[in-house]
Amino acid sequence: MKINLLYTLVVFLMLQTSCESLVEDINNDPNNISIDDIPASSFLTGALLATASFHCGHASRIAGMWSGQLVGYTAVHATLYNYNISSAELNDAWNLVYLGILPNVQHIQKTIPDDVLLVGISKTIEALAISTMASLFEHIPYTEINTDIEDPKFDDQIEVLTKTLKVLDEAITTLEKAESRVLPEDIYFKGNAEKWLAAAHTIKARIYLLKRDYANAYNEALQGISNATNNMQFIPRGDKNVTRGDKNLFYELTFGPRSGEVGSRNSYMMQLLDSNSTVYRGNVKTDESARFGYYTIIENTGNSNLGFASQFEPQNIVTYQENQLILAEAGVRVQGFNIGLQHLNDYRAFLNEGGHVNANFKNLPHVYLPYESGDFEVNELENSNQLTPSNALIKEIIEEKYLSAFGTFLPFDDARRLRKLETLLNIPFPVNNNIAIGHPERFPYPDVELNANINAPKLVPSIFKKTALNE
Repeated sequence: MKINLLYTLVVFLMLQTSCESLVEDINNDPNNISIDDIPASSFLTGALLATASFHCGHASRIAGMWSGQLVGYTAVHATLYNYNISSAELNDAWNLVYLGILPNVQHIQKTIPDDVLLVGISKTIEALAISTMASLFEHIPYTEINTDIEDPKFDDQIEVLTKTLKVLDEAITTLEKAESRVLPEDIYFKGNAEKWLAAAHTIKARIYLLKRDYANAYNEALQGISNATNNMQFIPRGDKNVTRGDKNLFYELTFGPRSGEVGSRNSYMMQLLDSNSTVYRGNVKTDESARFGYYTIIENTGNSNLGFASQFEPQNIVTYQENQLILAEAGVRVQGFNIGLQHLNDYRAFLNEGGHVNANFKNLPHVYLPYESGDFEVNELENSNQLTPSNALIKEIIEEKYLSAFGTFLPFDDARRLRKLETLLNIPFPVNNNIAIGHPERFPYPDVELNANINAPKLVPSIFKKTALNE
């Protein structure tokens, strides 16, 4: 798989007005530029922008619809919501990873191997991208990409995840040696080595969770992101009078030809947050009014959105919220009920302070009092389904993560990981009422790879076929 690296870099940078200073002196014609003329650090911004587009854009909205958080109302999103997806739908997502992320970060690693900060960052981003792709698509090209091999093989899903853990080990070892420095090309952490190190541990915890290796997930999360101010986020910038370009990607969707196609209204997630719903999760210790308002997306009038889909609202990629709830779930499984409950209550304290909503909704009621062990006994506050106390606690943690991870791939990952335990935990992972034929288990391989790689699967698996990880 050969990549025109210079073309890829210039395209991704030129698309972002906030990054114009990085390419002011570059001729726009790639044929007239030497790759050696561009500082290796400039390749980082292209990779990070592509990371944001991949994790916060169209692909994550599909995952949101397939996990009951979003509803497709009309046009293409209604089709996707009803599980009808073409092999062309994920072309952009595939290209973001294989053209926008991996060539750039691997170029950094090869070009400036002694810059421990940039190498550590680039390996972290590589592992995040590849592990996510393996989770979504199953077997994917990895070991032979960006080489002279025209048609790279598809590597085994579980082997790919194992390799990404090794890449993260390398990233962590490298970042531990790195000193923070001002790095304008780093649009997430501005060159803060400690924040990148914590993010790398949280990503490792995420991968171990995918593999159901709860002991290692817990140990990595102990070293992960410990404060929401250190979240890895896409933070929109740009001119407030311009509706598109460097804005919240969901906000951008509420303008233009796809306005009105998709939103959160009437989704299963919103029913969990709606005090008038029969499945409302609130109780005497929990009031979800603020989160209900914050997550409400008015799908065809972007400027009316003041919460999750507002113009400059940050979008999560790797977060304290995820890390803390990994500690809670894995803690129950490997450390015992009391440890898991303590981690959950630590997180509920964060929610009780309004850390999960922006300033527009902090004045709405939000109550998250600490739970006690007795709340999870049979027929008590958090256990109306005759579960063991530990399973009732895990169910509550999973439900909280389902809500806290809105806008990411994590709810889709959790639904597939936990499907075997669905009856045991009594978690009602939703199936769209329009076509109740099962749960989507994977993304389809895109045309851009099926038509270009002779090693691509000849028999493309159905989206309902479980991946090797979840069989």
